[in-house]
Amino acid sequence: MRAAFSELGRDIYQVSVTLFRLMIPVIIVVKILEELGAVEYLGLFLGPVMQSVGLPESMGLVWATTIVTNIYGGMLVFFYIQQTEVLTVAQVTVLSIMMLLAHALPVEARIAQQAGVRLRVTLLLRIGGALLLGAILHHFYSFFGLLQEPVKLIWQPEMPAPGMLAWALSQLKSLLMIQVVIIVLLTALKVLKVIGIEKMIGVMLRPVLRLIGIGREATTITIVGVTLGLSFGGGLLIKEARAGHVAQRDIFASMCLLAVCHSIIEDTLLVMVLGADLSGVLWGRLLFTFVLLAVFTRLLNHCPDAFWRSHLVNRHIKPLAPVETS
Repeated sequence: MRAAFSELGRDIYQVSVTLFRLMIPVIIVVKILEELGAVEYLGLFLGPVMQSVGLPESMGLVWATTIVTNIYGGMLVFFYIQQTEVLTVAQVTVLSIMMLLAHALPVEARIAQQAGVRLRVTLLLRIGGALLLGAILHHFYSFFGLLQEPVKLIWQPEMPAPGMLAWALSQLKSLLMIQVVIIVLLTALKVLKVIGIEKMIGVMLRPVLRLIGIGREATTITIVGVTLGLSFGGGLLIKEARAGHVAQRDIFASMCLLAVCHSIIEDTLLVMVLGADLSGVLWGRLLFTFVLLAVFTRLLNHCPDAFWRSHLVNRHIKPLAPVETS
């Protein structure tokens, strides 16, 4: 028992240090960029892009804020802009799916890099996937005349207090919450492993994960990322990737899955507060993820190792191992 607690303590320390060393510098850099007006410039650039998915240009600032900060930041900008911009439920659903796929990229793309996935792959899947799924949903809702009624907001948040001190306290609270989640998560995983539940979950999910090219060793980190997200599960993902317990192509497939579908409970509930419809932000997202990954991993499975090392994975990760497919 003492050995188990000692191992758990080491895991908590390693995961926490790894994640915070990555997150804290990125958070500071992002804040500096915000103060310099980088988000507004990105919003201006994205304005014309938003028209391609049936959204007004003003929503470019919402998505830009979400990309640079997180979904909460994008929601605050949305609540401010929507006072003068009336959107339909379909439009809010399209905007929400884009926010779900591409948010907090400075932090989460860095986590994916540390787990071994090149930045270009993450950006392609998250930004490209957001635009593709957004366009699909826009044309689907428009063609069938669905969700065209004006959105009705049932709640609006209070605007955060201004000033650097308020921002610093907010970030500190977020980091403390992440630390608590890490402790609870790793403890729960240890208990599930001891009593055999982890293996049972792996067996149940094995057919689904196999179809999208993820081996059984990556089951746990995939579940963690899908349910809790990259910010909470990022330290564990990096730890497993570096430990060599999971084949590199399984890590890659898992991270590609998490690029387009993570934190599926919390984030989905968040965007529903905006007025988004469940048909797009949950079912559409799940179907899109399943089809995309099933095709993507099989195409890449035929690529030689040299292509993987040059374009897909970071060289500091251990040698490749073949992925198991159906």
